Amino acid sequence: MNPNKKRLRRTMMFLNAQKPGLIKDPYIYKPDSIMLDLEDAVAENQKDAARFSLYHALKTIDYHGCERVVRINGLDTPYWKEDIRCAVAGGCDAIRIPKTESAQDVKVVEEEVIQAEKDFEREEGSVLIMAAIESARGVMRALDICEASDRLFGIALSGGDYTKDLQTHITGTGIELMGARQNMVIAARAAGVQCFDTVYTDLDNMEGFKQDVQTIHLMGFDGKSIINPRQIDIVHEIFTPSQKDIIFAEKVVREIDDKKAKGIGVFTVDGKMIDIAFYDGAKRTIELAKASGVYKGDL
Repeated sequence: MNPNKKRLRRTMMFLNAQKPGLIKDPYIYKPDSIMLDLEDAVAENQKDAARFSLYHALKTIDYHGCERVVRINGLDTPYWKEDIRCAVAGGCDAIRIPKTESAQDVKVVEEEVIQAEKDFEREEGSVLIMAAIESARGVMRALDICEASDRLFGIALSGGDYTKDLQTHITGTGIELMGARQNMVIAARAAGVQCFDTVYTDLDNMEGFKQDVQTIHLMGFDGKSIINPRQIDIVHEIFTPSQKDIIFAEKVVREIDDKKAKGIGVFTVDGKMIDIAFYDGAKRTIELAKASGVYKGDL
């Protein structure tokens, strides 16, 4: 399995692949991933120019460890195959499929990625896939989509198109997204892949954005798509374990390891009843803290 499949992805920042000024140095803001967009951000008559820009950016720019995901055009367009070939040839880390509605959509893209890896002498399995879910049908088939390919590292909600399909609109409250969000997180967890939330477009309402991020964090998401560098620090703060969380997780791991060896199944840590069921969650907290660069312990 590609070791990057489980990498830290708290933020995924959208950038118009056609605009050199946007894609030349986004790593300075330290997002975990960047989304180089060939789809909605690029006008119909500029697709070739955007691919040209994308290829040379991927070939020549050092993104300093920032994951490079390319959003291709829809499978119902004449552009997506060439998008994949350009992205893979340039050296992208992953392909994002828009408007995914079935496992077959993922399999079709995977076939093109496999061929492109061969044609451009990329290591087999080096290019991952993620699927954007943008419709009611896609939400209902989320588990099938998550299990469609070993290359698929996660799914992402696209709230604008989804709410249109649902015959409602983005309200800022999150009510209209709640069903899709929960269904997608459940599907992702069942399949062992990651899940990412939709963008928050009101850049003047940072308090609303913070509340939105807190909500999806509690729901179990791995991260959030973003459209502006100002949003990065808020997401990273909420999705990075606090020192209090880390210290408690360390205590839980050490106590369970100790008590298990002594045949003790239930005990207390800081006044809280703990058993073996808490072990995996505590280990995840420590691993996330390590990946976020805030862990100073020895576990």
